[in-house]
Amino acid sequence: MTLEETLNDLLVKLFKDILEIEAKSLITEEFKDISYNDMHIIEAVGIDEPRNMKTVAKLMSVTTGTLTKAMDALCEKGYVVRERSTRDKRVIKLRLTDKGKAAYYHHEQFHRQMIKNVADEMNDSEKEILVFALAKLVDYFKLTYYDTDEESEFVDWSKISRDK
Repeated sequence: MTLEETLNDLLVKLFKDILEIEAKSLITEEFKDISYNDMHIIEAVGIDEPRNMKTVAKLMSVTTGTLTKAMDALCEKGYVVRERSTRDKRVIKLRLTDKGKAAYYHHEQFHRQMIKNVADEMNDSEKEILVFALAKLVDYFKLTYYDTDEESEFVDWSKISRDK
């Protein structure tokens, strides 16, 4: 098998496995009333300051119309509440409830454990190489599949050192 074929096989398997394992890990008995996608919406709403629909939709790479239906269900199930902005009554802000925060932290814990398990097996040099390689992958997908007219979130390669 060539290097390119091996890399392709590894990436395809990695993407597939992450999606499957994350989905199985996130939807537990406690959170059986929401979907894997709902968990990512909860993550996009975040636990800090309330966010508006436009911001959450952008983070999810969907339209606000698409997000509205999912948000209706999350509000009905008690994970998210809508609040009118005190500055502009036309603006609706989204905030996680205690139940939503529990789901957020559950999701966050999955990611922390995944990173810990990977990082514990690597030395600092290997971690830097992995970060560099993954950042290049992220950049490739953004260049290939996202609207580049919007403000760039691309990685500044000059700030990533491969040498120590």
